[in-house]
Amino acid sequence: MTEVAFHFNAADKWSYACRLLRKAVLKGSRVAVAGEQALLEQLDRALWSFSDTDFIPHCVTPCDADMLAASPLVLCPSLDSSPHQQVLVNIGAAVPAGFERFERLIEVVGTDGADRLDSRRRWKHYRDRGYKVAGHDLALKEAL
Repeated sequence: MTEVAFHFNAADKWSYACRLLRKAVLKGSRVAVAGEQALLEQLDRALWSFSDTDFIPHCVTPCDADMLAASPLVLCPSLDSSPHQQVLVNIGAAVPAGFERFERLIEVVGTDGADRLDSRRRWKHYRDRGYKVAGHDLALKEAL
């Protein structure tokens, strides 16, 4: 069964997502990112600019098959186009269709009211289907 974790209260959702993705890729994970097209485009821009010294190899689907196979990180509006099944990061408002194919699902939630409300609906969706859901409050982590 897919491990589900919510990383919530990200003061800067895009910066946090970039750091999380960098860490996953450096550990050798194969990662897919789900979300609406506009959010994926925003994340793509953030991945190119969040650090002067780091590059996170990634692609946005649809793309060339060779590029898709070589990229450890794939931003995909539809998980049908993802070659990866290891880690899924959701930055979108909806439950990603096909999330259960992945070993792990990480939901990144900012401090915006709408984002928090949508995340509560997703939490309930997973919980009601028998998934054990873990929560990680990033505001508490930063306070330490």
